[in-house]
Amino acid sequence: MYAVIETGGKQYRVAKDDVIEVEKLPGEKGGQIAFDQVLMTGAGDAVIVGRPHVPGAKVTAEIVDQTKAPKIIVFKKLRRKNHRRKKGHRQNLTVLKIVDIQGAA
Repeated sequence: MYAVIETGGKQYRVAKDDVIEVEKLPGEKGGQIAFDQVLMTGAGDAVIVGRPHVPGAKVTAEIVDQTKAPKIIVFKKLRRKNHRRKKGHRQNLTVLKIVDIQGAA
């Protein structure tokens, strides 16, 4: 069984025991998070697509770690103007392990 969930403005296709990285969510390591915004569930040929969400569907995940993504360097330059700007950014991430998928499928 799999599901498509929405979190942080992005969509993720998940199945039981998958480990995914999503944008930072509140919670401690070892805690549980439930996602109610399930867009689609499926098991084999039986697929249920929500409008926009599947009623009664729920995905439960365990927080494995709160971490950061690799650093991204942003460099801006205007030629012949002696203008240079260098910035770095590391996005905060939450690593989740999918524990259970409850749905109508």
